[in-house]
Amino acid sequence: MSWRLFHRLPLLIMACLASSTAQAAVIEVDLQQAMQAGGEVQFIVQFADQLDLSSFPGKGRGKGVQLASMIWALRNQADASQADAVELLKGRGARRLIKLWSINALAATAGPDVVQALAALPGVRNIKLDGTLSAPSAQPAAAAAPEWNLNTIRATELWNAGYDGSGTVVANMDTGVDADHPDLALSWRDGANSWFDPNGEHSTPYDTTGHGTQTMSLMVGGDAGGSSIGVSPGAQWIAVKIFNDAGVASLSGIHQGFQWLLDPDGNPATNDVPDVVNNSWGFPELVGQCYTEFDSDISVLKAAGIAVVFSGGNQGTLGSVSPGDNPESFAVGSVDASLNIASTSSRGPSACDGSFFPEVVAPGVSVRTADLTFGGVFPNSYASVSGTSFAAPHVAGTMALLRQASPATTVTELEQALADSALDLGLAGPDDEYGYGLIDAVAANDVLASAPGSVCTDFDSDGFFAEAGCGSEVDCSDFDAAINPAACDIKRDGIDQNCDGRDRRRGQACPATGGEPVIPAEGKRRTCSDGIDNDLDGLIDCLDPGCSNNKSCAVR
Repeated sequence: MSWRLFHRLPLLIMACLASSTAQAAVIEVDLQQAMQAGGEVQFIVQFADQLDLSSFPGKGRGKGVQLASMIWALRNQADASQADAVELLKGRGARRLIKLWSINALAATAGPDVVQALAALPGVRNIKLDGTLSAPSAQPAAAAAPEWNLNTIRATELWNAGYDGSGTVVANMDTGVDADHPDLALSWRDGANSWFDPNGEHSTPYDTTGHGTQTMSLMVGGDAGGSSIGVSPGAQWIAVKIFNDAGVASLSGIHQGFQWLLDPDGNPATNDVPDVVNNSWGFPELVGQCYTEFDSDISVLKAAGIAVVFSGGNQGTLGSVSPGDNPESFAVGSVDASLNIASTSSRGPSACDGSFFPEVVAPGVSVRTADLTFGGVFPNSYASVSGTSFAAPHVAGTMALLRQASPATTVTELEQALADSALDLGLAGPDDEYGYGLIDAVAANDVLASAPGSVCTDFDSDGFFAEAGCGSEVDCSDFDAAINPAACDIKRDGIDQNCDGRDRRRGQACPATGGEPVIPAEGKRRTCSDGIDNDLDGLIDCLDPGCSNNKSCAVR
């Protein structure tokens, strides 16, 4: 050994130890433990670069150019931040490579050596185990008087005033939805941009256990069974089946669900996002602990103008439950017909920031819902259930009513109106049982109606308002949905489709969608056997319908 190498050896050892320590700090403990087995692990890589969402404040419905700009910024940031990691993963044989561009993360399956190599890359903030969550189950309850819950929050009074949710879209992330139920069949928006199963098990709406059907019916259900069950029966619904048929959801699958809601059809130029998404799930095993895995998802959706509602949990006095207690969430507790807090409804304070918890309460004891029809065999199928899972949809449905009445209302304004108008229960002022109190749909609408604001009209429903200050660029033709600031201007046709004051004379032809092409196709060349979600629809290789005719997916 040379003299120079001998004296440099301690420095080399220290450098190696420092590098190893730095990598260990990036790899979270749960993943380190899983890696000790030596086989492949499923993990999520989070990158340090995060988009400043303050540049994209959500402005109610019709996000238009603002939403498209935010989606493009998120995609471009992810592409730039993740390039080295994607190249490494492809070169090292990683599988199940899923881009989570909405939060600048990616999910993959690979061996421990690949995880170690990723941890050494600059810009990687942390790498965690892609854990799982079990689906919630309904708590059967004794039947109560029909519609007591709807009357209690005064939703029926808003219907009489002309607001039933028409023109709005609600979503849930749950066990799925039974679209064969007569109270739900006609209100499904229909199409590829209205259903998403990140597990690739069902290409059309399906529900294994009924939990998602029950929560959805409380938002948009009709009166096919003889009495009304949904708060916003005029609204349309879309859904994400985050739980597979075995009742398990992966963290990456939930992230994919939130991401899909930002751009259901894969074209940012179109206005197909929901007004509100209901989440009747949480992590009860972490009761009293702050779990922030989905903070970024919630923030991005709210910046896009999508309200995010969570059930508060059924852990009673044991404490708050995440993600409902995350600062950006809007959590809902449960009361009975006498307006008493349910014994199981989780109490605060929030484990995340010490504030009171939940925000508000709604009916969640013995409420009537739609239930599984088993393919339409039992159409007259209903259930009486209890839990905060069923209190939360009352709030989400009410938000849809309020959005119909005040389309330009921001998420913050929706939340504030419900809080300011709530019927105070329990201790005076907000508390850790009832929050601000019981929601009141009429009072909340009065709050929004009395607030100064712009007149906002969108006659052609293209997501662009005819007036300034309504959350979109001004629509130059509010009676033609093909003409708006996000449209592709057809060359030399004498019409200014994109509202820039001139008819385009040069450039490429417009795509069939009328907007800018946004994602590569799945099914071209080797994209059906590369283990990558190339078109960012959450489905990989032969699970993707785009690969149905590819030779590599042929049945042998």
